[in-house]
Amino acid sequence: MSAPSAALQRLRLRTELRKARTSAGLTQRQVAEKMEWSPSKLIRIEAGEVGISVNDLRPLLAAYGVTDRRRIDTLLDLARGGRKMPFSEFRDIFGKEFQQYLAFESSASIVRMFNSLQIPGILQTEEYGRTIMRAYDRTVSEGTLERYVEARLMRQELLVADEGAQWFFILDESVIRRQVGGRGVMRNQLDRLAELAARPRITVMILPFSVGAHAGMQGPFTHFEFETDEMPDSMYVENPRGDSSTSSDPEDTGRMLERFWELEDLAIKDDVPELLHRLTQRLETGSDDLEALLQPVDEPSNE
Repeated sequence: MSAPSAALQRLRLRTELRKARTSAGLTQRQVAEKMEWSPSKLIRIEAGEVGISVNDLRPLLAAYGVTDRRRIDTLLDLARGGRKMPFSEFRDIFGKEFQQYLAFESSASIVRMFNSLQIPGILQTEEYGRTIMRAYDRTVSEGTLERYVEARLMRQELLVADEGAQWFFILDESVIRRQVGGRGVMRNQLDRLAELAARPRITVMILPFSVGAHAGMQGPFTHFEFETDEMPDSMYVENPRGDSSTSSDPEDTGRMLERFWELEDLAIKDDVPELLHRLTQRLETGSDDLEALLQPVDEPSNE
């Protein structure tokens, strides 16, 4: 099965297993004792961090009192299809919250993303991404850096595939003005962003400085929507402290979707590729540099 399919199947399976346990009136600890598992094993399965084998799933469903043959076969198929998650080979460099993010990203039918700090990773050029990662961690080894870059470039295949999700990005104006890596790197990044913004499945919007204070100032976030009703909307939030969290709680995801729509109403939507090209041209002359405003102004001559 394809990586996106594997991710969605594991996500669906973990949701169904939690429902089955709750319907049976069992706690995670009670189930772990029944199965003679460590509690952490069930917790990780229900969190989607690990898959579950067919041999483990059959007695687990029996413990939950699931007897419907069709439902059992469906869950067994989900377990088979969800054994290998996308980007599982990068578990050594990504935390569990970001692994969950990658599962959502690989499986969603609509991705809505807001960022006020940097170009989102999936849109970054290699040079821009390297600069960002070096800025975040000056001690990162060259080998680890290469693996980050490899994973990031693999993610970008989702954008250029013939079919896939609809992508909506809202970027604060500061994101496209900050010269990450210098003018040359930033010009290439803006050109790449303009190229992607012209694609039919990708919409890039810019939130201008002129809107003033806005709800997005609370931090970057991503909202995921899925084709199947069996998989609830989910979200990923990056907090000012540097940590992150995921949630599929309808109250949380509904609030985040409303925030995105609020920002969308404020954002520039038309002719964004042309806007980015013009900004690239201005970068070449340095006409938008804030530092230029600090240069002394020649006094007019009295002659």
